Amino acid sequence: MSKSVSDLTIIILSYNSQFWLKKTLTTLYEKYLTQTKKVIEVVVIDNNSQDESVSLVKKEFPQVSLILNPTNSGYAAGNNLALKTVESTYAMLLNSDVEFTQDSNLDLLLEYLDTHSKVGVITPKVTLINGELDLASHRGEPTLWASFTYFVGLEKLFPYLKKYSQYHQLYKGFETIHEVDACSGAGMIVRTSAMKKVGLLDERFFMYAEDLDWCKRFRDLEYKIIFFPQVKLIHHKYKSGISSLSSQTSLKTKNYFYETMLQYYDKHYQNRYPRWVRQGIYYFLEMKKGAV
Repeated sequence: MSKSVSDLTIIILSYNSQFWLKKTLTTLYEKYLTQTKKVIEVVVIDNNSQDESVSLVKKEFPQVSLILNPTNSGYAAGNNLALKTVESTYAMLLNSDVEFTQDSNLDLLLEYLDTHSKVGVITPKVTLINGELDLASHRGEPTLWASFTYFVGLEKLFPYLKKYSQYHQLYKGFETIHEVDACSGAGMIVRTSAMKKVGLLDERFFMYAEDLDWCKRFRDLEYKIIFFPQVKLIHHKYKSGISSLSSQTSLKTKNYFYETMLQYYDKHYQNRYPRWVRQGIYYFLEMKKGAV
């Protein structure tokens, strides 16, 4: 007798996030898993945490599948440990600092995917604790122009003009279902059959930009990325694995944001522009790192 395929595998990467991981798992079960009729699997990958995260999962959430990574190999490599084993129809990347509420019915996202075969990735409306949108979940492709307008503040000055707000695609609004170029690994669902064509997360990105790169690769194969605001998650941003670290390590972690920008440029844009463009980007990002 063949094993039935589950509808969704929820994958949570954890690194020194015991307190927030407990909140994520507790609200996931209370606000969603106890009500859905879908067949859902939950997997936690621990990236060699030094706190009691592993003990927490084993003791309080024995129904969760636990993968122990012997090293902190980063966001992409850690998640790939679970992604490469997924057999469910869909897979979800979920941060360990995300909170579910009564508006977090993932079934609506799965039903949308069921009826829209060209959608490869779907994201709920990921908000910050103050209710504002986490802009990382509603992004445009970071072309040179889009990045320039964002970093010099033109996007903030003219948020509803397409010419100046391409970095976060603010001109599209946040209340209707629509396409975006990319969303955040804090909470994104991918079609497994599409993922097998696109490939796993690119492990050259230790953290940051791997979700942006993944979405671009889905788009390159003509899959759509959908923003679905009727489903909401709360992202307690920068809590997962950062607040518990030393200030020196925290600074290093934040600097990854700028370093991966150059990695992303090298992968997707380096051959399109003269060498001096890359040098200019490098010096600009080094100045940004120094200002952190």
